[in-house]
Amino acid sequence: MDLALLGFLMVATFMTLIMTKRMTPLVALIVVPTAFALLAGFASGVGDMMIDGIKNLAPTGVMLLFAILFFSIMTDTGLFDPLVNRLLRVVHGDPMLILIGTVVLCALVSLDGDGSTTYIITIAALLPLYKRYDMNRLYLCCLLMTTSGIMNLTPWGGPTARAASALKLDPATLFLPLIPGMIAGLAALIALAVWFGRKERHRIGHVKANEPTAFTGMAVSQFPEARRPHLRWFNGALTLALIAGLVTGILPLSVLMMLAFAIAMIVNYPQVAEQKERISAHAGNVLSVVSLIFAAGIFTGILSGTGMVEAMSKEVVGFIPPVLGPYMAPITAALSLPFTFFISNDAFYFGMLPILAEAGTHYGVSPMAIARASLMGQPVHLLSPLVPSTYLLVSLAGIDLADHQRFTLVPAAAICAVMTIVGMAVLAFPLVG
Repeated sequence: MDLALLGFLMVATFMTLIMTKRMTPLVALIVVPTAFALLAGFASGVGDMMIDGIKNLAPTGVMLLFAILFFSIMTDTGLFDPLVNRLLRVVHGDPMLILIGTVVLCALVSLDGDGSTTYIITIAALLPLYKRYDMNRLYLCCLLMTTSGIMNLTPWGGPTARAASALKLDPATLFLPLIPGMIAGLAALIALAVWFGRKERHRIGHVKANEPTAFTGMAVSQFPEARRPHLRWFNGALTLALIAGLVTGILPLSVLMMLAFAIAMIVNYPQVAEQKERISAHAGNVLSVVSLIFAAGIFTGILSGTGMVEAMSKEVVGFIPPVLGPYMAPITAALSLPFTFFISNDAFYFGMLPILAEAGTHYGVSPMAIARASLMGQPVHLLSPLVPSTYLLVSLAGIDLADHQRFTLVPAAAICAVMTIVGMAVLAFPLVG
């Protein structure tokens, strides 16, 4: 059977199963690609493909494992209580201010270019507020993820670097004309936050920071015996040192997280029994995230190893009729939404983008324009079950991945549309070549 057709069927089957909740993402990521690899006649090599995919995601899995443990322990010690109390005074019980602040804070933190770090910091600061006022955490995840998707277009972010490398372009030249579109996207997100805020005001109203409510105390650690207020300054310094290490890249992320976790455990819980208790308390969250990461490795390993990605890319480009050739830039922008969702960024930018760029040159569309257009789908890309940081986000926020995908898909696609329209308006990439 045609590899491209099998690839499309595999992706469609996988998404149908998890979106309808007929199968958990963990099971679907393992079973669906394995079945399609066997159907395609790759029985003898399927094991090697799986191992290759798992190896590629192993460092990410280790990093997320220890990141969840470290920041869960910091929460248990009460490190973030002063920050939460200060934020409570600033927002004056107004859900709209919290939602707008979510976008602003995430945009600032996202400047480091790492989605996992962004989610860890912002969730630690904001989740207690959402819990305190019983706000909808789907709003939190929606705003954080789409903001991160916009800010991911910086030259040091993964997608822009990949696009520049694939087409041998200068990252700074590629990035600068995208700034107006990014600003427009952030403005649209602020408007979305205001709309969410109006709905939350209607539902829960304003709550005075010093007024006893049904939610008072939810920001406090659920493990009072684990609190270490006398070690707050040490824990704060350790966390700042970790974040500085993440930003500067002094050591691999996974190694930094492991070291920070070990130091935190030794200082805060020197007794072995205490350490075991803390690990057990958060083992469920760790298992749910890390198992999905390695299962995603199986999916991407088979998708690449069988050649399905390459076949799908060529099929899509070949399907574009010649009369639409001059419109390759907006077509590329439109294709970036589904393809960066269904396949990895590496597969899209190193596998499909060169083919799209080559097709565009035949119709007078420059590779630079195609590269910029290919970045427009990043807010939707982060919804993909193949993105490790997405599992971290929903795990920390305590919501279901499928619920997050259903809720956020339309807003994320709308933000992509806003950036695309502005990108064409400022000639970052042309409507017609």
